[in-house]
Parts: sequence; structure tokens; C-alpha cells
Amino acid sequence: MALLNGDKLVTVIGGSGFIGRHVVRSLAKRGYRLRVACRRPDLAGDVLPYGVPGQIMPVQANLRFPASVNAACAGSFAVVNLPGLLFESGSQSFDAVHSFGAGAAANAARAAGAVVFIQMSAIGADATSTSAYGRSKAEGEKQARAGFPGTIVLRPSIVFGPEDGFFNKFAHMARFSPALPLVGGDTRFQPVFVGDVAEAVATLIERGVADGKTYELGGPEVASFKALLNYVLDVTYRKRLLLPLPFPLAKLLGVVTGWLPKPPITTDQVALLRTDNVVSDAAHAENRTLAGLGITPRGFRQIVPSYLYRYRKEGQFTTPSGKPQ
Repeated sequence: MALLNGDKLVTVIGGSGFIGRHVVRSLAKRGYRLRVACRRPDLAGDVLPYGVPGQIMPVQANLRFPASVNAACAGSFAVVNLPGLLFESGSQSFDAVHSFGAGAAANAARAAGAVVFIQMSAIGADATSTSAYGRSKAEGEKQARAGFPGTIVLRPSIVFGPEDGFFNKFAHMARFSPALPLVGGDTRFQPVFVGDVAEAVATLIERGVADGKTYELGGPEVASFKALLNYVLDVTYRKRLLLPLPFPLAKLLGVVTGWLPKPPITTDQVALLRTDNVVSDAAHAENRTLAGLGITPRGFRQIVPSYLYRYRKEGQFTTPSGKPQ
């Protein structure tokens, strides 16, 4: 199969990011030639070892400048658009990246004559959401479909893996803080492994059909936010207080910390925490899931301990009692 794919070029926009690196790895294993389009290709050298010499090429592109995206996508069999923001900073706004950027990527894919275009969205995408993130993701889906008929949309729940911004974030906080903030403790999530998300992308490209469907990607287990924080503490062998924060107080905290370069929480994230983040019944019924793509999802309990051990007091040498071996 790898030999058959050698004449097919795939452009992965945002391919140097967390999800992007795993997508590049999965596609490289299948023999595709890859362009990794990113703002700083000089910093994307870590993707090169995923393929053989010459198979993977980082190139410069910025979703805010369509001409650069058109150049990156030229001649592509498939285009994957991955960039996403958790918070806004300067010119990197939700509208610029999630909405306008999705349209620019879709238009570039159509101009390139691509067969498949995949737009990465999120389960929280909703045109009526109280969150600007959720609204911009929904608008991005709309812009993508307007630019490329047959756009495939992927909506994952929280994506976890060695470099994730969820489990790592709270494990890091637990090293220094006597308490972890608990906002919307009953809100449910369905964490999905980044490797499974990458396999979904590769599977859809391998099919080579612009089916226009929206796939919702979640792991095998649904857990509340409170349960996930307790799991982080269990894995890192730390005892910390979970401090419940009512939504109004959490929103105020978001206002206070929102000006930081990397805010711990924003008012927009507080709004997202009001809604469950799980695969819908409709997606299950219509096989628009990982299982529907023939992928058996791996659970967070299988994988998270393999990288959270570094947050234990003595790393891998810490026993469950919290004391070093």
C-alpha cells in the first residue's frame, strides 16, 4: 500500500503541532509524500524522522494569508487543516484561525484539485454556543464546506497524548498548588487518544472519498471533569484539594487571568465547561465515530500513566505511597 501512495501528496496544515505530528507520522507510514505547512517551518524539523529522506517537507504557510496556503496546497491529493486555538492572542484570534482560516484552507484545496479535504473541528462546535470558541469552530465548518464541497469534518472530544494540554496541565499544577480549581465538576468528557485521531485522518484519506460527513471522535470511556482531576492525582501519587468554583466566580477568575500570555483559564473556557463534551447518540447510530471507521479507540487509563509519571515526586521511582523506592 505504501508504494501505491508514493505518488500522492498530502498537505497537513498545522502539521508541526500536537495533533499534526501524529497525523504526519500515520500518513508517512502509509507512504504518502507530505508537506507540513506551518508558520515556522524552521522549527518543524522534528517531523522529518517520521519518514524516509525527502518524504516530508516543512513549508511556510499562514492561514491569515491565503496566498501562502494556496502555494502550500498546490498539487495535493488531500489537504488536512488542523490549526486551533485554546485562547486568543493578538492577531491569532478565533475568527482568524478557526473561521477565516478554514475557508482559506478549503479554497486552497479546491484550487489544488484535491480529492479529499479534512477540517479539524471540535465537539463543542455550535453556532449558538455561548463560547466564542464554539461559535468560531461552527463557522469554520460552514466556511470549509462552502469552499470545498464534500468537506469531511472531524469533531474530537478532549485529545490526550504525551504532549497534551489537559492531563499535563493539571499534573503540572498539582506539583505546586495545594488545590486544583474544579469548574463544572459534573461536566462529562470523552477523552480520545491523539494516535486514534491521526488514524482516523489517515483512514479517511486512504478511502479517497469526499463524503461530506461529520465524524465525532471519542474514547471508550466517558468521565466527569471531577473524575478526570481525581485520576490525575491518583496517577501522580499526589493528594490535593479539589476546590469547587461556581460558574460566576470562575468567570471572574477568567477575567482576572485572561490577560496573561498563557492564561490558566479564560471566560470563554468557563462557558465551554457548561456543556458536556461527548459523542452524540446520532453519531453512534450513523457510524460517524472511530468504531465506524474501523478503529478501536484506546482509553486514557491505558496511556496517560506512560507520560504522567514524570510529575510524581521522584518520577518513575516513586511508589504508590508517594515515597521513592
